[in-house]
Amino acid sequence: MIGDIVETKRCQLKDPMDLFHSGQVVKICAPMVRYSKLAFRTLVRKYSCDLCYTPMIVAADFVRSAKARDSEFTTNKGDHPLIVQFAAKEAQVLCDAARIVYPFADGIDLNCGCPQRWAMAEGYGACLINKPELVRDMVRHVRNQIDNPRFSVSIKIRIHEDLKRTVDLCQKAEATGVSWITVHGRSVEERHQPVHYDAIKIIKQSMSIPIVANGDIKTLKDAENVHHLTGADGIMVARGLLANPAMFAGYEETPLKCIQDWVDIALEHGTPFTCFHHHLMYMMERITSKQEKKVFNVLSSTSAVLDYLNDRYGV
Repeated sequence: MIGDIVETKRCQLKDPMDLFHSGQVVKICAPMVRYSKLAFRTLVRKYSCDLCYTPMIVAADFVRSAKARDSEFTTNKGDHPLIVQFAAKEAQVLCDAARIVYPFADGIDLNCGCPQRWAMAEGYGACLINKPELVRDMVRHVRNQIDNPRFSVSIKIRIHEDLKRTVDLCQKAEATGVSWITVHGRSVEERHQPVHYDAIKIIKQSMSIPIVANGDIKTLKDAENVHHLTGADGIMVARGLLANPAMFAGYEETPLKCIQDWVDIALEHGTPFTCFHHHLMYMMERITSKQEKKVFNVLSSTSAVLDYLNDRYGV
């Protein structure tokens, strides 16, 4: 489960809260199902990413099953600061999951923003924005049972149509001791509509704790613009980093050095072929022609991909 973890005194780790008080905008890799795993986190950390999240993990499965723990959570001594994101709907289950990862992570995040039908049907994700008392209860339980104020407890939310309800949710979470809140500036029903950065700004102005802005940020320039529009303390990016893991370092498109680094890191971590290949497809989207994509996207083995990259790019 824990990879080649080496015991490290917690005081030596970078503290996520210190990042938010550094005076710089915190650059964050979002939780992404299948994608924000250890190998990819290792890559983006090389390119100015300050803080990484694991993919969302269903807390009940994680607590119940050693197999789920082994497949869902891998880390190592360089993988810090790290936030483990959980889907949960019961306070004690979330606490149990948090206690398992506590020795190896810097904080946990409660997903209150996933709009997928299966998550909502199970009582997870974005349906929690309509249950502020339950969110408050879950945060309070983790705070009470993990007696370390430097271990962060955060939430990631979507917004309501009526923004007053979102502000109320955030203020209740803040009063319970939540460390920061990430706001995806769309409602549960919205998918590709423009992000409501004005809503994130209003939430930021209503709170004392750090607020992280999320949604449609594709370049470092976008990140800077969203920071100026919202006043957010951090910027969280998902698809923009998949397309260009060097984005936070200021690259407009994925540099060949980053592709080389991904190959090295993925092979070293034993990344499964499908994941290895998919990441490269995302990374090379902007730098390959339609014809090149037709060839590259149907390659079916690691050796075929390595030969292609060597022949075409000298990687």
